[in-house]
Amino acid sequence: MSYNHILFEADAAGVALITVNRPDKLNALSGAVVLELRAAFERVARDPGIRAAILTGAGTKAFVAGADINELAVLSPIEARAYAERGQAAFRALETCGKPSVAAVNGYALGGGLELAMSCTVRFASENAKLGQPEVKLGIIPGYGGTQRLPRLVGRGRALEMLLSGEPVTAAEAHRIGLVNAVVPRAGLLDHSRAWLAGVLANGPLALGLAMEAVDVGLDSGLDAGLRFEASAFGVSAATDDRREGTRAFLEKRTPVFAGK
Repeated sequence: MSYNHILFEADAAGVALITVNRPDKLNALSGAVVLELRAAFERVARDPGIRAAILTGAGTKAFVAGADINELAVLSPIEARAYAERGQAAFRALETCGKPSVAAVNGYALGGGLELAMSCTVRFASENAKLGQPEVKLGIIPGYGGTQRLPRLVGRGRALEMLLSGEPVTAAEAHRIGLVNAVVPRAGLLDHSRAWLAGVLANGPLALGLAMEAVDVGLDSGLDAGLRFEASAFGVSAATDDRREGTRAFLEKRTPVFAGK
């Protein structure tokens, strides 16, 4: 499909760069943007030539500075619930696509912007980034997963501190509490993201997908169910050509060549 509000580029390494492209609105998430993002995430999931994704925002100020307040202000309760469910489904499509993703947080990541970043596998932030869930200042709560993903990343107490105050944290503080994985100079943010993915994508692609799914299952279902899934997924991975190639390459002291089979 064609996109009006995002940019989609895939490089020779199979990494898709998805850019929210509304810099005049600080890349705010309108309903139309969310629909385009979902289509992009589904494209990442189904295209075998795409192995990973990087998300970022256009311009120099914002990753995504939040939702489109003009849209939020006129929603009825029924419309608001549907609005939230559409965003949740879009972000979940990224989270469960089976391929690693990086949020390259190049500025403000507020409200829906932080919720989008938290749906990625990892988050790298530029030094000028600020991250927060300010919804309570508008008399609402996060609707795209913020109340669920934030405590999973930083713990209940720290998450509630951010959710109830509505105040953002700096990139350095976000790194200290585990909300972002690294803080890097803004000019090198995309290079850092691509370098990290290059290391990840050198590993077995089926193993990557199974590892991400195992973490997801365990967080959703608890330790016992997670351990059962892990054992089953370990069995599946042991039956793959990638396992045979990986172990053989280790014993032969060479770099493995994985085929994703």
